[in-house]
Amino acid sequence: MFIIEPRIFEDSRGYFFESFSQREFEEKIGPINFVQDNESKSSYGVMRGLHFQRPPFTQSKLVRCVKGAVLDVAVDIRKGSPTYGQHVAVELTEDNHRQFFIPKGFAHGFAVLSETAVFQYKCDEFYHPEADGGISILDESLNIDWRIPTDKAILSDKDTKHPLLKDFDSPFLL
Repeated sequence: MFIIEPRIFEDSRGYFFESFSQREFEEKIGPINFVQDNESKSSYGVMRGLHFQRPPFTQSKLVRCVKGAVLDVAVDIRKGSPTYGQHVAVELTEDNHRQFFIPKGFAHGFAVLSETAVFQYKCDEFYHPEADGGISILDESLNIDWRIPTDKAILSDKDTKHPLLKDFDSPFLL
């Protein structure tokens, strides 16, 4: 996983930065062909995830928050990985402009920390509903501090039905 800190050019008019450069991305991370961009808008307390797509439709994602603030998390779900079940969390905000690259073999989710948030992600594979997968965003064994009180968490019906990591048979191999 990679956290990307773009160079921001600010002056009295505002700011400018390159939100994506294929050349720079490939120099720092490697070759990729993004094929789909997604955007969501959510209110405080919304938690989405932890999602992934099963083989052969696995996805890598490059994510960022363009309005508001989110806690973005990726969990290693690759069988045989020394970091299996461990996570990386990063706060993505409209002010820090950070981006987070999540490779294939990681489940992804986020929690909205601001009143509202607009979240964007680039994917290197098209969405295939039949390949949809997930693990429980509330799995306590993952030790993720979502920074949202449980009684304030807003989850979709689908996201409440994902299995715990201990009950999950990962299709990803290291």
